[in-house]
Amino acid sequence: MICGIIDLGSNTIRLSIYQCENGHGRLLTNRKVMAGLAGYVADGELSQEGIQVACQTLEEYKALMSNLGFANLRVFATASLRNVSNTDEAVSQIQASTGLAVDVISGTEEARLSFLGAVQGRGPENGLLIDLGGGSMELVKYQGRDILSSCSLSLGSLSLYSRYVSYLHPTKAERKAIRAQVSEQLERLDPDPTPIAHACGVGGTARAACKVANLAFGRSQDCLTLSAKELHKLLKLLRDPDREMLGLILKAAPDRIHTLVPGLIVLNTVARTYGLEDITISRCGVREGYLQDRVLGGGAQ
Repeated sequence: MICGIIDLGSNTIRLSIYQCENGHGRLLTNRKVMAGLAGYVADGELSQEGIQVACQTLEEYKALMSNLGFANLRVFATASLRNVSNTDEAVSQIQASTGLAVDVISGTEEARLSFLGAVQGRGPENGLLIDLGGGSMELVKYQGRDILSSCSLSLGSLSLYSRYVSYLHPTKAERKAIRAQVSEQLERLDPDPTPIAHACGVGGTARAACKVANLAFGRSQDCLTLSAKELHKLLKLLRDPDREMLGLILKAAPDRIHTLVPGLIVLNTVARTYGLEDITISRCGVREGYLQDRVLGGGAQ
């Protein structure tokens, strides 16, 4: 069976196509559109323009699947539709326009599915999952690959950029405001955090940070681990980037040149809060978890 999973996110809308056999999914190909839906939210409401952007992208993905001869297509939305005041209206309009039903998953469910896709059956047995998206961040503490606690915070790289940054690159005052917001939410979540050595990083910001670090520090492009010290050093280099550093971002992650620093501030603040030693980037995440749980019937991949 061939199955397409569309992740309708706050920053990107992604289509992942899987070959599914014997309860397992193998990724065949990915497509990504930097739709930036979080940028179409005003006074808590997703604008008609934003809804149309979503519809257009979904129509393109639907046509692609049809042209390939595949009919099994599932769509889920995270903070892009979950955190707006007109969720039901947006979902109804999208379905009426595209014929596709959208499954809006809760923050807690997103955390669970991300854990299932990224951690269960692979990686360190104990640690912290950090799923940093465009509109929210999910944190999952786990031990023996069992979830101890999970939460979803309104700390997305694009939403923070839209809220705090005036131009392309955040000023010192804007960086301070972002870090204060992240620290405040983490303090409310966990006033007396227990140190955690290792984290699993999920999402485009984490992947982009590792790519930029690989170039900046002369590491192998296959490296998927970012130490807390390297994360801090990278953030310092990008506080007032020169032409060379901007060139590295444009080479490694051009579509994230505006959201990378806000995202790095989030990751760095989480690392400091929990005393992380390193973050290992996972190529899998919520889409794989959704496929396994909602399409293939649960269990570890």
